[in-house]
Amino acid sequence: MFLESKVNIQKSPLKYLLGFVVISLFYILGQIPFGVAVVSKAMSSGKGMPTTEADMMNVFSPNVTLALMLLIFVSTMIGIILVVKYIHKLRMIDITTTRTKVDWRRIFFSFGLWSVMSAVLTIASYYASPEDFVVNFKPIPFLILVLISFTLLPIQTSAEEYIFRGYLMQGLGLLAKNRWFPLVFTSVMFGLMHIMNPEVEKMGYIIMIYYIGTGFFLGIVTLMDEGMELALGFHAANNIVTALLVTSEWSALKTESVFKDISTPSVGFEVLVPILIIFPLVLFVFSKKYNWTDWKGKLTGDIKTNIVPTSINTDDHV
Repeated sequence: MFLESKVNIQKSPLKYLLGFVVISLFYILGQIPFGVAVVSKAMSSGKGMPTTEADMMNVFSPNVTLALMLLIFVSTMIGIILVVKYIHKLRMIDITTTRTKVDWRRIFFSFGLWSVMSAVLTIASYYASPEDFVVNFKPIPFLILVLISFTLLPIQTSAEEYIFRGYLMQGLGLLAKNRWFPLVFTSVMFGLMHIMNPEVEKMGYIIMIYYIGTGFFLGIVTLMDEGMELALGFHAANNIVTALLVTSEWSALKTESVFKDISTPSVGFEVLVPILIIFPLVLFVFSKKYNWTDWKGKLTGDIKTNIVPTSINTDDHV
């Protein structure tokens, strides 16, 4: 099983602590290009240094700001790869999946399914409340956004998945010797990672239900499917489609998207719809397509780190 793989035998708590510190340092290093760019722009323009985060995010055009922000995750991903290879002496596939190789068909299926569902939901929202949106489409900036979205956004989402559903989930499984604690802890931490997003400030802490619920969804998918492929595809689709279709003045990612949401941000029962209806529906589709069984054992059972299970065939149930 994913948290019971042979790689856990080769890991230790101290290595995980060191690895987490190194990954954090690479995350900090990734912020340097954005900081240097902002300082250089401020000095050359003579307008003075921006004093708030909002001011910093408006120094450049949305596309330039997005690219500079995503470079943080390029650096973070490099840190993850180096930690896995040189501190744990492992391959990236060891924290990615129990299959003999990464199943790209799973990634593309998950990406396609959630891309279509997200696009349909966004377009439905537009036609249901057209007064809440304005058309923001500008051909050249949008094409640049498409390029950025399909090159850098998958690195951002993959870095987050490798940290939470790969590195931390396996490490906490080694410490706790069970599956429920890594699932709960990484899901809550994934949600809390978003607590500084401007959406939280505008909508209130109730939106954290969505972020933490998304963490649980991605964690359940990873444990049930014995690998991160479906989570990787879903997360990439979620961020790419959102970046391309709709933006707002109060969103974490301001982009040159097709639509701009001009409504007053508020949250109600709709925050529960993905958690209670949409995500369970996606889980049902995945479970039927990939023949998932033993839900209780895979999500809450104990971990036996003294066995080396046979790798799952990549072509199983695809």
